Amino acid sequence: MAENEPFVRPDVRAFLQLLEAAEGPAIVDMTLEEARAAYMAMHAMADAPARDLAVIRNLSCPGPGGDIPLRLYDTKEQREPGPIICFYHGGGFVIGDLDTHHNLCTEIAAQMDLPVVAVDYRRAPEHPFPAAIEDCETATRWIASSPEALGRQATGLIPIGDSAGGNATIVVTQQLRNAAADVPVVLQVPIFPLASDAGGSTSIEEFADGFVLTKAAIEFFDAAYQSDRNDPRAMPILGEHAGTPPTVLVTASLDPIRDSGRDYGAALSAAGIDHVFLEVKGGTHSFTNLRQAVPSYQCDLDNVLAAMKMMLEAHA
Repeated sequence: MAENEPFVRPDVRAFLQLLEAAEGPAIVDMTLEEARAAYMAMHAMADAPARDLAVIRNLSCPGPGGDIPLRLYDTKEQREPGPIICFYHGGGFVIGDLDTHHNLCTEIAAQMDLPVVAVDYRRAPEHPFPAAIEDCETATRWIASSPEALGRQATGLIPIGDSAGGNATIVVTQQLRNAAADVPVVLQVPIFPLASDAGGSTSIEEFADGFVLTKAAIEFFDAAYQSDRNDPRAMPILGEHAGTPPTVLVTASLDPIRDSGRDYGAALSAAGIDHVFLEVKGGTHSFTNLRQAVPSYQCDLDNVLAAMKMMLEAHA
């Protein structure tokens, strides 16, 4: 390894070489339908198999733009009142859905032994900012206040999501604190989130190409989402950090938006917020959904879930 070359794990390097050899078209050269299909295909090929669970059930709740599809995951048919995990998928607010993150949601539910409700928010460019955030907040409030429809009573909420979903995790937590939900957020888990403007950061230039998420893809998502960079609902680093609930914050060292996540960690530290910061060394964006292609990523996800358990116990 050259002196200034970043550390890349051997199994990560092998996967990146496989992607390079495939020589598929860049996302900017695809139609929207092709981009969404390619994202689904990559996860189907690279992610670990779904876990068997007692409950996997599709449902929906009313939303500002029509019904919001949801999917409930649980290891138990019946459950006493307790925390409920609210999952927001990644994909730049453009290409993800319930199915792209299905396997991951089964893993979270199995290891945490808590109900998980995944939110299928409206996507850009058909529904630009702030439609996705509005859906995530609305669905989370519904989860808190609909024990009969869910068959589960929430005593606390645990927003969690990857990438765009990590952004939504932070934003929903801030929105629920600003206008209290029926039950409190007891833990938030943003995973490689976009929290501050990544443009011009060291990581977006250093890992612009060849590390799963590219600078060009980020620009593609930005153009579709059309967010207002001065709005805390788009850039939650601009929000109020005092009073943030306990947090497990996760970044990846080879991620072009790594520095955005680090910025958020610094803001939490400055506000004195109890949080665990985990950086996946030698790993990339989307590590949560590449666990079969990159076996070491399963251990990283295990560490995230162990940190969640630790923080829930510490703040019980």
